[in-house]
Order: sequence, then structure tokens, then C-alpha cells
Amino acid sequence: MNIIILLACLFAFHSTCYSQSVWNAKRSSWLSIDAKERNMIENYIDGYSTYLDKARTELTSTKELITMLNKEGFALFTNSSQIKTGAKLIFNNRDRALIAVTIGSEPITKGSRLIGAHHDSPRIDIKARPLYEQDGFALLQTIYYGGIKKYQWVNIPLMISGRVDTKDGKTISIEIGRNPKDPILIIPDAAPHVDSPLRKREYTGVMEGEEMDPIIGTIPDQKNSIINTVMNTLTEMYAITEEDLVSAELNITPAGSPRDIGLDRSLIGSYGQDDRACSYVAITSLMELNKTPLYTAMAYIVDNEETGNINNTGAASSFLNTVYGIIAEAQHAQSFNENLTRKALSLAKVISADANDGISPLFPGLSEKTNASRLGFGPSIKRYGRSFDANSEFTAWIRNVLDTKSIPWQTASYKVETGGGGTIGGQMSKEDMEVIDIGIPLLSMHSPFEIASKIDIWNLNRFFTEFYMAQ
Repeated sequence: MNIIILLACLFAFHSTCYSQSVWNAKRSSWLSIDAKERNMIENYIDGYSTYLDKARTELTSTKELITMLNKEGFALFTNSSQIKTGAKLIFNNRDRALIAVTIGSEPITKGSRLIGAHHDSPRIDIKARPLYEQDGFALLQTIYYGGIKKYQWVNIPLMISGRVDTKDGKTISIEIGRNPKDPILIIPDAAPHVDSPLRKREYTGVMEGEEMDPIIGTIPDQKNSIINTVMNTLTEMYAITEEDLVSAELNITPAGSPRDIGLDRSLIGSYGQDDRACSYVAITSLMELNKTPLYTAMAYIVDNEETGNINNTGAASSFLNTVYGIIAEAQHAQSFNENLTRKALSLAKVISADANDGISPLFPGLSEKTNASRLGFGPSIKRYGRSFDANSEFTAWIRNVLDTKSIPWQTASYKVETGGGGTIGGQMSKEDMEVIDIGIPLLSMHSPFEIASKIDIWNLNRFFTEFYMAQ
């Protein structure tokens, strides 16, 4: 009889037997902490929330991350004489991407530990000639950036930020709407009393791309021009002209601040957690190292992932290779050649860190539950299939780092033939680096208000710190 029961549990899809799976036995990470650790989580999330509130775009994120790094003794790289064991350096790529480095005791050609993440997020950008008038309103012509559900951006408070570069070499930073006393922008919706012609639109087409234009003013000047009023205001505030908007990077993002979610305050909601969550954790984990690592530790924060890693600040650029070459050359002096850079890249162990979709309580059928990740159950090792996965030996090495320090973890795979996502990992794999995709699950990804579990962010920080030091 015992043999029959054993065989039934091994081969039958009975719920009683299935419930004994090691994965079904996993419990929420909240059940494994005490009051002291809960306070540590809240303190860490306080810093994270402050960062999210300021870092609305890759420009402001780079600024905030460099400020944080400077406070912990990291210096901007200026020359190769700075590259010494234990040195803490920042390689700044055009104020939109960066690599923070702690030089290890072994040369970089013996190996390195790198965590790569992107800090751009879906948003709305303004066009080169944005201002126009329509029925008593001045509006901005826009084009959305990254994958968004356009209807989610309607009738919510929006802010505008970025930079304007003028012909005479000046750079003007602009930020309007983040401060609660600032005015905001808004994309107006149609009233239900008159919108019957629009009701046949389907889901993501509820709003069309050319309808995503926020109101920026309504008062005309003496020449009956609202555009003149708007531009006069901008000129008074920032000393710019309408033509200066051609050489501007101005982004429209949600104006709200991060907030705790749930009566237990277990979740945090905010714009931009994909992927500033991993960016922030990659940087703070590096800052928290209390001794010099054996292998050089690096946090690689890039732009333009949401549009395909393009441009000279995205992961497809040569920025990372250049930094590896600079370090390798400084450490090998007269014996340096390009092959040493290639060797350093090939011996790097890399985490491509990015958020992933978690199981939704309202739409659980969109996930294949046995392989999907859940909020509150730890960082996710991503297994995509179709040759997009890390090799088994590196995956096992990562598991050992996690389990040695009792850090909760899970896996994440998308439901077959229903969707998917990407990270910067492919760009680094092309350089012969050993790469694995890991992140944390979010709800409402790419929306103006994404949701994460505080304990997942904290456990990701614990893991990244151990990864940087791992041998």
C-alpha cells in the first residue's frame, strides 16, 4: 500500500500531493523577520522613497545617485591614477548613465561583480515644436516613451521636468509640478455625457497617441495669444525662447509622491519603480560594502532600456567596454592590450537587474501560477526559456549565494505565448559576460503608479550586497 501511495504522489496531479511541492511550502518573507528587521526595512524604504520622489527621469536619477555616492566617498573619475585597490569611483556618461565602481584587491582581468539596471521609465515627452492652441486652451504636442497604457495617464496630475540647452552653451534645468505648491499639467478626458462616439474604442486604444496632449494654459495676452502668455511665463522663469525647445529634453511624468499601500504598510506605490527599484538597490548595496571586495564591484546604471537600449547612454553603447578598458589598462600598465579588456569582460559575473510582473489578485489567469512570482516572496530568478536564460552552472552559483545567507528567492516565467519582457542582459551577453536576469515582482507595471513589496526591495539589497562580495 505504501508503494501505491508513493507512486500516486509522484505521478498523479492530485491537489493533496501537489501541495507538498517545495514551492508550495514557501511562505511570505514577512513571516521570517522580527521587529528589529521590520524597522530596518522601513528605514531602507524611507531612503528609497526619497530617491523616487526626486528621481523622475534618468537625468534627475543620475543627479541623485551621484549625490548619494559622493556622500559615501565615491569620487568622479578623472584619470587612471585614481584606480587603486579600494578606490571608489564614478564614471559619469553625459549625466544620463553612470558606472559606480569599488576597485577590488584582484585585477579586473581576474574577474568582477557587476549589477546592471536601467533608470529610465515609461513617460510622455514633448515634441520639438510643442505649443499649439485649440478652443481656448494652450496644449503641448507630445509623443509617449516606452510601453504605456495611454488611458492611465488621463485626468491625473502631471509634472514637467528636464533640461533646455541654448545656443550660447547654457543648460537650464526645469522642474514644474513636483512641489505641491506648483501648478500641474493634465490631459483631460471626455465627459460620460457626450462620449458615446468614443465607447467603441478598445482597451489600449481608449486614447490615441495624438490625443495625449496636456493643457498648459488658458489666458491669452493682449494679442489674443495663449501661446504668448505661456512663453512669456517660461521666459520669465527660465530665460528661454520658443526655439530653445528644439534643443530641450522635457519629460512629462506623474506629479504624485510615493505612498505606503495597505493598512499594514507592506507595499509601496510610486511612479518609476520599473526600474529605479533595481537601480537604487544596486547603488546602495555597493555603498554599503564595509570592506574592499576581492573582485572589482560595479553598479552599471543605463538609460533608454524602455526603447531598446539605443543611443550613447543606453546599454548598446560602448560605455561599459570603455570603463573595463580604462581599469584594465591602469592595472596592467605597459603590458596592456585589447585582449586584456576582452578577458576582463569574459570573466565578469553579471546580474541584469530589472523588475518583472507579479501575480495580480484581480487577473491571476494572466500568469502561469506554478512559475510566476509573488509580491513578498523575495527576488525573482527569471527563466524565459527559448535560449534567453543564464546557463545552469551560473544559476546554481547564484542560488548558493542566496541560500548561504538565507535570502528568500523565487522564480519568474511568463505564460507561454501571452507576453514577455526584456532587460539589458542581452547587450552584456554579447560581450561574452556571464549574465543572469534577476529582479523583483511589481503590480501595475508601466502604469503611473507601480506597486512593490517593501520586503522584496530589502531582500534584493541583502542579495546584491552579498553578490558584490561573493567569491
